[in-house]
Amino acid sequence: MIVGGVDVPQGPVFKRTKVSITREKRTRSFVPEGVLSFNDEEAEGISHPHNDALVISILLNKIQVKRVLVNPGSSANIIRSRVVEQLGLHDQIVSASRVLNGFNMASETMKWEIVLPVNVARTIQDTKFHVIEGDMRYNALLGRPWIRNMRAIPSTFYQMMKFPIVDGVKMVYGEQHAAKEMFAVDDVAPMPVPLTSKKSSTKDKQTAK
Repeated sequence: MIVGGVDVPQGPVFKRTKVSITREKRTRSFVPEGVLSFNDEEAEGISHPHNDALVISILLNKIQVKRVLVNPGSSANIIRSRVVEQLGLHDQIVSASRVLNGFNMASETMKWEIVLPVNVARTIQDTKFHVIEGDMRYNALLGRPWIRNMRAIPSTFYQMMKFPIVDGVKMVYGEQHAAKEMFAVDDVAPMPVPLTSKKSSTKDKQTAK
């Protein structure tokens, strides 16, 4: 999981002034019209209890790509280089450096990126991905940049994502079975302890004498 990252400067570095903005606290006792929300009926058909991630399928270059993780905790969109090659778009990769940090703050420098039209529920959004060569449990990761641009609200509990469009709200359902397969925890069986028979133990003692 990618939790943070910074672009590696490619040109002159300019001094930036930090500005902090404080929002006035507001409390609402009602839900305004047009607000994206979830209800109990939308949780029907989901295997409960669960703590599954939200995994969906998307269209890239008119090809369905499964095992795509929607992760609000990631500051970047990630795609495997193998997927880009299978899409026949490897020649569209450009050089771009960015340092990405994992949950344990281990850093890795990404060297390439690519902009792809992500088609979700017939809504297309040009999205910048950082290309990674290493193996991952998922084919692509949609992080905060894509979620923000789509104005989407993902819910792992409801295994669903909603985002507004001109004439309403679109819903994208998660693939819970895929999430369970991707993030299954393998149980490691304990190694059997060899048992020593009484007969061999007595023989060993006699030999030791």
